[in-house]
Amino acid sequence: MTNLEKYNDIFVQVFGADVAQLGDNYSKETVAEWDSVHQLNIISLMEEAFDLMLDPEDIMACTSYNAGKEILARNGVEL
Repeated sequence: MTNLEKYNDIFVQVFGADVAQLGDNYSKETVAEWDSVHQLNIISLMEEAFDLMLDPEDIMACTSYNAGKEILARNGVEL
């Protein structure tokens, strides 16, 4: 499984999303179910999948699919 597939799988697990839905417009503003609990689930799964410990700033900034990709890139994970 590639890193991108692992990342996409996180959103499938947390939201039951279809991979085709994921992209620029997938964010807390556009996904009704996206709340603080779901955001923490995303972070937890990201940390587990990529063996990371994210900073509080990254945790707060992870408010969209693209933001999560940027956070992973800053932490050395290539997608």
